[in-house]
Amino acid sequence: MIGRIATLLTRLRDDVRGVTLLEFALVSPALILTIMGIGDLAYQSYLRSVARGVLEKASRSASVGTLNGTQLDAYIAAQMSTITAKNGSPPVVVKKSYYNFSRVGKPEKITTDTAPLGTYNSGDCYEDANGNGSFDAAGGSTGLGGADDIVYYEVTISQPRLFPMAKLLGWSPTQSVTVKTMVRNQPWANQGTPTIRCS
Repeated sequence: MIGRIATLLTRLRDDVRGVTLLEFALVSPALILTIMGIGDLAYQSYLRSVARGVLEKASRSASVGTLNGTQLDAYIAAQMSTITAKNGSPPVVVKKSYYNFSRVGKPEKITTDTAPLGTYNSGDCYEDANGNGSFDAAGGSTGLGGADDIVYYEVTISQPRLFPMAKLLGWSPTQSVTVKTMVRNQPWANQGTPTIRCS
């Protein structure tokens, strides 16, 4: 009896059939997860590239007056519809115009500064760049602006992920891509200068 068990154990030890299947079962989860992660990142890169191309073309058309704000939004949505049509949300487009490049994303310029210096307070004068009659910490006007203005564009696209592995990695089930650009409008007319206002 002991001889039979020893023979059986020797045969099992020397039998290599099925080892490949066992090794594949051990390695395949990590391999499949890696391939899906690479695919997900590649798709995000593709989405960013397409969105950037569409935004660049639309912003150039708007800078020469070919597209107005509504047409620009419609153009971007139409171009991205082949990608966003599958459960994605429509693109979110932000357009803000500024008097010059140095003012992009900054508060309106304080021209006469009283103590405390560097912050807007009662008695200060400022350039009312967006013409709304009040000092804005985030300067700029909504829209495409006028001749020679700098226009800041931002497009955000949200899509469901291609692969179901996002939950396993703790990622959001939706991936978002944001692209930005700035373009100076053509000088088809004289650029208006901001009004100086004092409080």
